[in-house]
Amino acid sequence: MTINTPLPRIAITPGEPAGIGPDIVLASARERLDAELIVIADPGLLEQRAAMLGIPVEFSQFSPEESIECHEPGKLKILPALHAMAGNPGVPHPDNASYILETLRTACNGCLNGTFDAMVTAPVQKSVINQAGIPFTGHTEFLHQVCREGHPVMMLANGELRVALVTTHLPLAEVSKQITRERLETVLRTVAADLEVRFGIEHPRLLVCGLNPHAGEEGHLGREEIEVIIPVMQKLQGEGIRLTGPVPADTAFTPASLQETDVIVSMYHDQGLPPLKASGFGETVNITLGLPVIRTSVDHGTALSLAGSGKAKHSSLLAAIRCAIDMANTAAGTESAVPPPRAAQTSQ
Repeated sequence: MTINTPLPRIAITPGEPAGIGPDIVLASARERLDAELIVIADPGLLEQRAAMLGIPVEFSQFSPEESIECHEPGKLKILPALHAMAGNPGVPHPDNASYILETLRTACNGCLNGTFDAMVTAPVQKSVINQAGIPFTGHTEFLHQVCREGHPVMMLANGELRVALVTTHLPLAEVSKQITRERLETVLRTVAADLEVRFGIEHPRLLVCGLNPHAGEEGHLGREEIEVIIPVMQKLQGEGIRLTGPVPADTAFTPASLQETDVIVSMYHDQGLPPLKASGFGETVNITLGLPVIRTSVDHGTALSLAGSGKAKHSSLLAAIRCAIDMANTAAGTESAVPPPRAAQTSQ
């Protein structure tokens, strides 16, 4: 890896203490990575889980004043945060909700003030946070509140394709109401701009899904395509943004469609994510676009039944860390050893 600037500092949050987050963070610490890794967590929690899993890790406390050092396998720097309930793996407790959110807030603020170059998040248990009386719909929405600017867009990517979402965690009955001209235009602009700036893709090609079956069948199966999607696309195409569609979702993910596509823009969560995860579950990265911070995450949940068992796979977290490193290097104008996830390639 050739660099002209310091290695990136990557903040990692282990997520739900009773889940597999601490396990996969510890497993990832054994890998060789071209960055400085800082875990924001309760040191006692990580030490206890490392002993339980039999993972030898040397812990040290992070100081932002120290010079940046490349991550050494088997070592881990910690920015301490104390959780309320020690508990047991697999048994989450609402009393830890504030701790979980504080780790996220610390990582995000550290990215905003320049302490960190990017943040990587392990999964949280949304239901437990809500049980604590704290309204929480997901990382993306929470980080938007912390940043107080931008328009967050969820994009997931693996070695096969990228999928960005117009709406995220909504009941299906609410999706159509939320797909407005303003929202769609903002999402399409954000995706096009961030693929260019953060992934180095010149003039990215966006394939836009329709909302309804057969993309509305010329209004016979719904009018959202005619009244919302097509007018927005025509406006942005007139500005030079490369958009194709609206395409029926049942054909958007075919090899022929993907061959000329850098990202598929899906209208809702379960329209775009099933084919993406089927193509590379465990290797997919969740990326938040549209915010003034770089944030990546895993493609899976807390897997409470696997916590502390040693059976949890850390491949998605490792992919998220590597993606964050790459994005940070791109932002710094640095050559990266790890290419960003690409859209599917088909043989000629």
